[in-house]
Amino acid sequence: MADFTLTAPQGANKKPKRVGRGSSSGLGSTAGKGNKGQQSRSGKAGPYVGFEGGQMPLYRRIAHRGFSNYPFKKEYVCINLVELEAKFADGETVNKDTLKAKGMVGKVVDGIKILGNGDLTKKLTVEVSKVSASAKAKIEKAGGSVKVLADSEKKSAE
Repeated sequence: MADFTLTAPQGANKKPKRVGRGSSSGLGSTAGKGNKGQQSRSGKAGPYVGFEGGQMPLYRRIAHRGFSNYPFKKEYVCINLVELEAKFADGETVNKDTLKAKGMVGKVVDGIKILGNGDLTKKLTVEVSKVSASAKAKIEKAGGSVKVLADSEKKSAE
């Protein structure tokens, strides 16, 4: 046997299935789809998602009552004081633009909230949507100031 005579293993290369090419092809007449019925027809093969064979579907059997706050929920990007201590220098302003510039936030949905995890030794001016009570105390203890933006200011900042 010569070196580098490569062949595909048995059964690796199959001929494509040629449907509807006569009875002698093995897939004539019904083209491998069985006899009659919904799955044998052309077009969309099968009913809609949730169809239960004519029985009342589950999503219509269950009562839909009550209020959901989901469409009105607010999503805030949370940042801890530890992260501010690491990324910001003394005397800097912390707001949406500076946080984006330093790569700490990506897409801000409804605002930014500062949380009080960690200690702060730098004097920072913080201008964000929300600040926790412990974070506000720590920022002011370090000599900084906190300005909570109102809804109209948040819209103009974006």
